[in-house]
Amino acid sequence: MDTDPNGLSFPRLKNDCILKAAHGQKTDYVPVWIMRQAGRYLPEFRELRKQHSFFTVCETPELACQVTLMPIKRFDLDASIIFSDILVIPQALGMQVDMTSEGPKFPNPLVDVKQACTVLHWDVDMSKRLDYVYKAITLTRHELAGKCPLVGFSGAPWTLMCYMIEGGGSKTMSKAKKWLYQSPVESEQFLDRLSEKIIDYLLNQIKAGAQMLQLFESNAEYLNRSLFEKFSYPFLTKICQQIKSRSCDMGLPLIPICVFAKGAHYATDLLTKQPQLMNVISLDWTMDPVHVRSQCSSGVCLQGNLDPCALYADPEVVSSLTRDMLDEFGTQSYIANLGHGIYPDGRIESVEAFIDTVHKYSRQKNNSDQLTAIPMNQ
Repeated sequence: MDTDPNGLSFPRLKNDCILKAAHGQKTDYVPVWIMRQAGRYLPEFRELRKQHSFFTVCETPELACQVTLMPIKRFDLDASIIFSDILVIPQALGMQVDMTSEGPKFPNPLVDVKQACTVLHWDVDMSKRLDYVYKAITLTRHELAGKCPLVGFSGAPWTLMCYMIEGGGSKTMSKAKKWLYQSPVESEQFLDRLSEKIIDYLLNQIKAGAQMLQLFESNAEYLNRSLFEKFSYPFLTKICQQIKSRSCDMGLPLIPICVFAKGAHYATDLLTKQPQLMNVISLDWTMDPVHVRSQCSSGVCLQGNLDPCALYADPEVVSSLTRDMLDEFGTQSYIANLGHGIYPDGRIESVEAFIDTVHKYSRQKNNSDQLTAIPMNQ
């Protein structure tokens, strides 16, 4: 058993490859996991959802743990990510969120800045209100039996703000962006208050046993660089800074943090310049890893970025695409993943091909590189 600094005892970790990669340490192979890996593409998940609503699964630690483990039992993955949703924070702040066949819906989205100040429960105790997430994390750490690390996560402030104002998904995010242009000071204050709740939430995940964190700035693509620098990046930085510093103060493990700013191709130089805070930067499928590597500060680990639609292809094609991706990213300071979450109709056999190819091909490349580096006796 391993005992975390917060006093919890967990089974000894047997596979720390992804943690080594996240910290920029040498690995024998490229670790791999898949965003939304516990989800609707799995038949066992669809069966469970026939009996329970989405948020019932999220709010029941035993069910959340069961779902989290589903892909781990099927595939040779190097990380597990707790089954939850980024919208539990708006729920904790008092907003109603319904999960429909078309995605999440807010029956009463925020209309103006004044309403955000008055109707939301900013005094909520995140340690109590989202206790079900922390219990699921602790239970899952035990059930994993050390097979691989457990990843916790949260939505980032701008992304949560979008959902809370738009009332669901949007092709333009025009209602949320209207706030940025009409009420910039109040919008920054709102994003800062969201940041504080996210920090509390993530610190509680670390206390519960999370071994890595990911921040999902899924709506970065609706911003330009100027807006990103003002309404996203400062809050991503604040969250990462506070997680690191408060973890030290509280005697918690200093775990790696991954930031996924989908569509932020205009700001990869910003995102990759603080590896001591943002240890891992995840790239969507539109980003060129060679270009991003050229901008990276030393020590940054990249993650990504196979097009989720590639999993519709035959396994042989997926394997070829995966090898090409590994050639571009390299096999060190790199975590293989998709460029966004897996789609509900992703093919199981193609998922297997993706994971197997990452492991086998990266081992071959590492072995080849080592042989090349050994000088031959003349």
